[in-house]
Amino acid sequence: MGYARWENFELIVKKATISCENAGGEVEDHFRGITKMIKLAKNAERGIKEYVLTRYACYLIAQNGDARKDEIVHVL
Repeated sequence: MGYARWENFELIVKKATISCENAGGEVEDHFRGITKMIKLAKNAERGIKEYVLTRYACYLIAQNGDARKDEIVHVL
């Protein structure tokens, strides 16, 4: 969606979950947080946060995102 930093995107995800709750939806049904393990140097691994989203969750993220971004304008 054109966000350079994960923290900025995660803020939009939080806004979208609030919109889901306000619409009477079950957040856990649409926004699933997971930890994905990635390989680092010397066979080390680290967990990174990711989301598995439904189509509705993606729609809410687009609705709550920065409307100035081309990626969001083309989605809506």
